[in-house]
Amino acid sequence: MAIVDSKGRLFGKLSLLDIGAGLIILMAVVGLLFGNSAAQVVTNTKPIEVDVIVRGLTVRQPQELVKSLSDQKKTKIIIRNQPYGEVDVLNVLNLPRTVAVPQPDGSVKPLPDPRPELQYTVDMLITLGGNAEIAEDGPVLGNSKVKVGTPMELEGLTYRFNAPVVGVRILEPKQ
Repeated sequence: MAIVDSKGRLFGKLSLLDIGAGLIILMAVVGLLFGNSAAQVVTNTKPIEVDVIVRGLTVRQPQELVKSLSDQKKTKIIIRNQPYGEVDVLNVLNLPRTVAVPQPDGSVKPLPDPRPELQYTVDMLITLGGNAEIAEDGPVLGNSKVKVGTPMELEGLTYRFNAPVVGVRILEPKQ
């Protein structure tokens, strides 16, 4: 008895085309089961601190806004029009509004800005904290890279304003 007969059957029972198709399907299943697990990415998550600056925000009661940000300890952020979620508010620093005043001796001295409309504006430096994935090219919150210059929006119960990132610090996890 011949190994392959005139109709292309192995030992007269199995078609070589059927065996080939079965092997291809088997290799595909094995590739899906084992190849997928090898492609999983291990994420490196670390705590970060992000400084954002708010300049010239017009608000009816600036000190109450600063106090509410400090007291709430959490705020929602939106990075490049993509909602991220809540982060911790670590610090809110109220920045003084000053104007450069030339002195008789030729030096320049910063003095409080006397314009009355500035009582309704506030400048702040806000430090936010959270956990970010650390990619090769920097920290990532959600699907957005966080770097100096990245536009962010902060949103709470009674506020929503823009604040660009001015500082990013990657911290070591607490053990």
